Amino acid sequence: MSCSHGKQSGECVCDVVRKIVRAQNEVAEAQDDCCTTGCEQSIEQLLAPTTANGPTTIPFLLYCKGDCDLFFATGVRPDNSTFDCIETPVFKAKKFKKNCCVELELLEFETNGSGGLLSSHQHNKDCSFIPSNTTGNFVETGVCITVDLHCFCAIQCLNPVTPVAPGGC
Repeated sequence: MSCSHGKQSGECVCDVVRKIVRAQNEVAEAQDDCCTTGCEQSIEQLLAPTTANGPTTIPFLLYCKGDCDLFFATGVRPDNSTFDCIETPVFKAKKFKKNCCVELELLEFETNGSGGLLSSHQHNKDCSFIPSNTTGNFVETGVCITVDLHCFCAIQCLNPVTPVAPGGC
């Protein structure tokens, strides 16, 4: 999906993320919880689950304007008496705000054993940021950022999932 069809630059990403938030809110209310691949398919899958406890989240990737590179967000969370730095290109839309701004939660790849997401400085454009030992699910980090969706020109939705809640949440 790109910015075209006569819309103001960035509005297409804004519209899709707005739909994702609405769909996730609809499912979350129903479940009361703490292209074969694309945003339309992911939204349909989320709203029409095949099981009673279906997925609750549409994880997605954003691509920056200009260079069209994959956007990696960095966030910091407290970890006992230190801080843990999180860097990821995978997000969950949490809350839509004014003027195409949205609160995003950073999602981490769930892995078997040690090893996690590679730093954006360690990967090329070949998806090497995905850990080789991923379980195919995501972990909520609790780290949220607010972004202006006008800064992005493309979005890629992944299949709906129910992210694993972090310990103690």
